[in-house]
Amino acid sequence: MKPPRFEYLAPRALDEALGALAMHGDRAKILAGGQSLIPLLNFRLAHPDVVVDINRVGELAYVREADGDVAIGALTRQHAVERSDVVRSRVPLLAEACRFIGHAPIRHRGTVGGNLAHADPASELPAVMVALEAQLTLARAGAARTLPADRFFVGPLATAVAPGELLIDIRVPRASPRTGSAFVEMARRAGDFALVGVAAVIALDGAGRCEWARVALCGVGGTPIRARTAEEALMGQSPAGAALDEAANRAAAATSPPSDVHASAAFRRKLARHFTREAIRIAAERAGRS
Repeated sequence: MKPPRFEYLAPRALDEALGALAMHGDRAKILAGGQSLIPLLNFRLAHPDVVVDINRVGELAYVREADGDVAIGALTRQHAVERSDVVRSRVPLLAEACRFIGHAPIRHRGTVGGNLAHADPASELPAVMVALEAQLTLARAGAARTLPADRFFVGPLATAVAPGELLIDIRVPRASPRTGSAFVEMARRAGDFALVGVAAVIALDGAGRCEWARVALCGVGGTPIRARTAEEALMGQSPAGAALDEAANRAAAATSPPSDVHASAAFRRKLARHFTREAIRIAAERAGRS
């Protein structure tokens, strides 16, 4: 199919891109990697008056340390994050999760910001950013604001980005000592969206008890789900045995998965229980070795 008619703009600087968005507001769509927007255009599920192609805005493509955090530009390709030494050493959960995104050619084209802004509830990166408590910066002409990841995603394919705004930067706190993380998922085939995915981050004290934990799931609700009750079940406990079972049960109970041709809600909830347990177990083992 052919896309609808639209005006095409290709700014070369961030100020120019923000000016275009300020002028056209909700009549404009951002083109970054294009993995989501192009199919929507071709199937005529999106009808923008203007497409703003930001691929020439090189200042939005970077991975670097910043004030102890890891800063990632919104235009950074997923492959670059997956292979980044900074990411692997400072936030290994993010590098691990990137390997599950589609296939290598997709990751070479797809961007971190585009993935997050598309907000597919089955996508890996939104859940990972929630588990990592990332901060996302949105810019508009003359202003900027920063939101925690769990306030950025507001519904299926819906975010807190307002007309005229552009996601420009993601800040991820670096992993602290005696912290471990893991991302696990199940998909029908390699490269497919996850039926269920779980990101877990755990910090242990000197006795091997959980000081704090973060657990987030994808594929089991309209947005990434932060399983706070599961985290509470681990506090002060050794992340094994009954405590691990209780956390997994609480995480599954917090989900509201869909039923579709790929899996029933009951099956997805069962997967959520199993993979939450597995993600926490692996994260705890890694924390014990750090």
